[in-house]
Amino acid sequence: MPHCDCILPATAPAHRPIPLFASRIPAGFPSPADDYIEARLDLNELLIQRQEATYFLRVKGDSMQGAGIHHGDLIVVDRSLEARDGSVVVAEVDGALTIKRLRLGGDKPELHPDNPAYPVIRFKEGQELRIWGVVTSSVHTVC
Repeated sequence: MPHCDCILPATAPAHRPIPLFASRIPAGFPSPADDYIEARLDLNELLIQRQEATYFLRVKGDSMQGAGIHHGDLIVVDRSLEARDGSVVVAEVDGALTIKRLRLGGDKPELHPDNPAYPVIRFKEGQELRIWGVVTSSVHTVC
């Protein structure tokens, strides 16, 4: 396994439920806040479906910005999910890791960026594609 800056979830994640308010916040004009707490939300439960198969990676670059994945984001990757046509995957190409959208429509798989400034990765004879997992979520800061 090549070196990567991956972060594995804790073996027994601490449950720290955070309040989830029932009201939705408008992105347009402000409205009075609703103080009603609908439930408590644990981000571990929301982001990690299969703990033993999940890891995190920090994104470098902007080739997936069209998918809402930006430079510096923390992505959640699940190794147990089957990569399908259209899945956003962490892939190893010639020993280097990349995050791209998997396309299986042709005779060979392709890796597509979600930014037109980047080329599609088309595989040539002798090149190997290894899928490290399917990206299930992206966490990024706004500021």
